Amino acid sequence: MRLFLLPISTRRTLIYCDRVATQVNASGKLSYHDRIVNKANKTWASWENSPNKYKKKLTDYGNVIFNRISYEEWGLKTLPSSTADLTPTEIVFPGRFLDQNKVPEVLKRLATERQGLHKQRFWGSLIGLPFTIPVGLLPVIPNIPGLYLAFRAWSHFKALYGSKYLEALINSKEPLIKMSPSKALDNLYAAGLIHPSREHSRQATLPSENESQEVANLVTQQTNNDTADVMLLKRWNGKLLAEQFGLPGMELEIERAVEQVQKTIEIEGEKKDTSTTTGEQALSDGEKK
Repeated sequence: MRLFLLPISTRRTLIYCDRVATQVNASGKLSYHDRIVNKANKTWASWENSPNKYKKKLTDYGNVIFNRISYEEWGLKTLPSSTADLTPTEIVFPGRFLDQNKVPEVLKRLATERQGLHKQRFWGSLIGLPFTIPVGLLPVIPNIPGLYLAFRAWSHFKALYGSKYLEALINSKEPLIKMSPSKALDNLYAAGLIHPSREHSRQATLPSENESQEVANLVTQQTNNDTADVMLLKRWNGKLLAEQFGLPGMELEIERAVEQVQKTIEIEGEKKDTSTTTGEQALSDGEKK
């Protein structure tokens, strides 16, 4: 099994699990859970392309809601749910953009910081489900609130137990984790910061090791002694990274994470500017007095 640690910015990291092999049980078939998930994904995809206006509108609204769910939750949901299935795991990350010495700290944070949140919201969604029953009794109209709460309960459950799996993996007495800094990721990260678009990146030659290191050094300078959060990926990088490792599902997760992190950094920047302006105004008023 492979776990990808993909720093979206210098302070925020997406975790993505490649576990195709672990989804197959001893009989050579997909597990019951994964068959259900695959069926749901296919149904949703067919609804997105359906000529039925109601189905199309429902999936449009649904996708808006999905994109509002935190990228951390989506990432944790890619991990296995059962701690009984711990397997040797390769941790793949861009070594020039994520210090290997910090990887254990990042893994621990990803494993523990959201467990309380997902547990609380899992039970909250379950408690709310019975209150949607009257809607389900109405003719023709489907119980959309009930379906939403059921999905959120399942989503929080998956994220909660994904984080528990990661925590168990970290704390395992057996040496199950193998660090694998990836030169391919280093090159793709550097290319994404050098080139303005996916097309330019495809047409250009990959950066050399020295060029990749120069880009990484520049990013470190931009953090201003780690006081600023600097973006490391652009939305269009998602497709290139997914293609490199043959993981089409990775593309959407990266795109979603980049959008959310970029928005967060912009909001934090606006708050900082407002705070600075307010402080300067207060100082100016004080001097006048």
